[in-house]
Amino acid sequence: MEIVIGSIPPLPPQNPKIPPKGANFIVARLLHVRSPRKGIAGPSGRERRHKQAQDPVKGKVLTIMIPDGSLLPPDIGTARYDVNIRFIRR
Repeated sequence: MEIVIGSIPPLPPQNPKIPPKGANFIVARLLHVRSPRKGIAGPSGRERRHKQAQDPVKGKVLTIMIPDGSLLPPDIGTARYDVNIRFIRR
């Protein structure tokens, strides 16, 4: 019999918590960060965008990869969505 005073047994390793599929939480990978466009004209000097828009001066453009596209809403290309981002350092 072993008696140890002042210690607790070690905890078993915890599995990472993966939210359920319907939790609206999607893991993505950041691929690239760039500054916003300064001008709106393409190489030919013509407007590249279909409607007039001005990028914010202090803005950043992020390119992300969603590994499982089936988690995205089916109308992601046609509907308006707000996107919330949380950064976690690896």
